[in-house]
Amino acid sequence: ACAIGGSGSGAIKHEADGTTPRGLWPLRQVLYRPDRVRRPRTNLLADPLKPTDGWCDQVGDRNYNRMVELPYRATAEFLWRNDELYDIIVVLGINDEPRVQGRGSAIFMHIASADMRPTAGCIALRQDDLLRLLGSPRPPGWIDTRLAG
Repeated sequence: ACAIGGSGSGAIKHEADGTTPRGLWPLRQVLYRPDRVRRPRTNLLADPLKPTDGWCDQVGDRNYNRMVELPYRATAEFLWRNDELYDIIVVLGINDEPRVQGRGSAIFMHIASADMRPTAGCIALRQDDLLRLLGSPRPPGWIDTRLAG
């Protein structure tokens, strides 16, 4: 079970539209809150988050859809959240090579809320399921969202 964007999934993504992009996406790396969870067992690159980590979502900024240090001159999503949703983040290769301004930023796979409410466009799994996926002997290198929604 997973949660996706409140607007469902779609082949075309626009910034802040609430849609989870439909496609086959590479798993780039894992980020985690070292004060709340241990480093996930995974063959993927895994780095601890810092309280100053953010992800630029400002269309037109040179660092659009990239990790930035906060405070940042443009708008950016805080990765060091008060809730548990970003305790484990899998950065997905969505709109990153090449980056296209306005085609979506900060689309992650992360921990779902307890009630599995829709995301802003990310893919969210229960923490146990996310850890099981990452810790499998051969974790997937890709996630397929073509059937989501």
